[in-house]
Amino acid sequence: MDASSLLHIEGLGKDYSSKSKALTDVSLSLARGQFVSVIGSSGAGKSTLLRCINRLIDPNAGSVVFDGKDVVAMGKRELRQARRRISMIFQHYNLVYRSTSIENVLQGRLGYKSTIAGVLGLYSEEEKERAFSILEQLGLAEFAYTRTDQLSGGQKQRVGIARALLQDPLLILADEPIASLDPKASQMIMEHLRWAVDTLGVTCLVNLHQVDYAIEFSDRIIALKKGHLVFDGTPNELDARAISDIYATPYVEEKVLQEPISETQEEKVLAAVGVA
Repeated sequence: MDASSLLHIEGLGKDYSSKSKALTDVSLSLARGQFVSVIGSSGAGKSTLLRCINRLIDPNAGSVVFDGKDVVAMGKRELRQARRRISMIFQHYNLVYRSTSIENVLQGRLGYKSTIAGVLGLYSEEEKERAFSILEQLGLAEFAYTRTDQLSGGQKQRVGIARALLQDPLLILADEPIASLDPKASQMIMEHLRWAVDTLGVTCLVNLHQVDYAIEFSDRIIALKKGHLVFDGTPNELDARAISDIYATPYVEEKVLQEPISETQEEKVLAAVGVA
C-alpha cells in the first residue's frame, strides 16, 4: 500500500451462511481524492462491500485498512473515531423526517460529540454556520428550516450529502444514492458528489446500477459478480464485452460499416439530423 492510498482492502470475505457467500477474496485500493463506482447486478455484493468498510457489517475474512489502520481489528472506541472520517449516504436517505434540513445536517457532527451533547443537540455557532453554508452550496438554503418530510427525493438526498460533508470525511460511501430518483435529480446528485471529490479532495466510493452514470462521473470503475471482483479499470476500459460479462447478458458485437457512404446516403443522414 503506497502513501497515496486511503483505503486498502485485502482478501475481504463475508458469508451470511455456509451457502450464502456475499463477498469472496475481494482486494482493492482507493487513492485519496478518487471517485470510484461499484457496479454489478442486484445481489452481487455491492452493499455488503460498503458496509464491511465501515463495519456496519463484520466481515468473516480479510482486512480493511483505512488511513493506515485496520478497521476490522478496531475496538468500539477506535471504530467510533474512524467512522467520523467515513461518511455514508443511503438510498432511502435515513433522515429524521420530523426534523428540519439543517437539524439533519448537524447530525453529521454527532460522532464528535459526547452522548449528552448529542441528545441535547448542543452545536456550536461555527457548526451551525458550516451546516447552512453546505446547504447553500447544494442549492438548499431556502429549505434549511423546512421539515425533510416536505422535500422531494432529490432534495432529501442533497440533505444526506450535506450531512455527510459536515463530518469532514476522508471517505464517502454512497449506497445506491440515485436509485429512487428521476434522471434530472440523479444528474444533480452525481454532480454534487463529483464536486466533493474535485473541490474538497474527498474519496468517494459509490454503488450504482446505472452504468452510464458510472462511466460519466468516475475516475475508476470496479465490478462485482456473485461476490467476486471481476473488473477494475477506467471508464474507457468498460466496453460492451466487459459489461455483458459483468451482468451475464448476451454480447452483441458492434458492426463497423465497411463501405463508404454514398452522397445520396449522406444527404439523407444530414437531412435526418436537420443539417441539410
